[in-house]
Amino acid sequence: NRQQEDNPSLGWRGIRVMLDMPDIFRQQLRAILRASTMKNIKLMFPMISGVAELREAKGHVEAVRAELREQGVAFDAAMQVGMMIEGPSSVLLADVLAKEVDFFSIGTNDLVQYLLAVDRNNDLITDLYQEYHPSVLRAIRHVVDTAHANGIWAGVCGEMAGNPLSAVLLLGLGIDELSMVPSMIPTIKEIVRSTSFEEAKRFAASVFELSVAVDVKAHITEYMRSRYPAYFLAAQNGGGNGPA
Repeated sequence: NRQQEDNPSLGWRGIRVMLDMPDIFRQQLRAILRASTMKNIKLMFPMISGVAELREAKGHVEAVRAELREQGVAFDAAMQVGMMIEGPSSVLLADVLAKEVDFFSIGTNDLVQYLLAVDRNNDLITDLYQEYHPSVLRAIRHVVDTAHANGIWAGVCGEMAGNPLSAVLLLGLGIDELSMVPSMIPTIKEIVRSTSFEEAKRFAASVFELSVAVDVKAHITEYMRSRYPAYFLAAQNGGGNGPA
């Protein structure tokens, strides 16, 4: 039975649960590895806070791989293994962690609340949960730059990845992959395809000249309204999925 936690966001979740329940963890890893023969499977560890956790998790992967080889069960030996970047510790250790994995996926929902010490489910401090806070954007830029410097790719998941307002900014920061709900793919794809990387980099650079979250969001909104007026007009009139 799961124990009641006063602050579950900082509690027993993600990789912590799996490392405490190795039998279940290995069952899941076995299923993922067997499915990897389909060639479109990647493995990603959530809530990694340090190298020791990551290496322990990877140790279970290697043990399951060895079992499958011994049993003659097919799997993709080249399947990529990555991790999520969600807390300050993983941001600060990105250079070390990058040498241990094939990719990073930045979980923006948790990254915002952990960096800003803001519970995203607490209505009393909703206004302090700011995905465009300069510290959050600097953390994303650091992780992406560190990933690329170590020869691995970096993606973004969470609400920010599927928000059209963020698309050009994330593109300019060098993000390699965006994970979002299927309904947002056409809009984000249209924005990305109609924006050159050089333009996106210039825009991202302009964002980093600002130091207040409200100013950052206003600057991004103004740019996107001028760059994609039809999209924002549709959003204002109640159509589409864009921000009002």
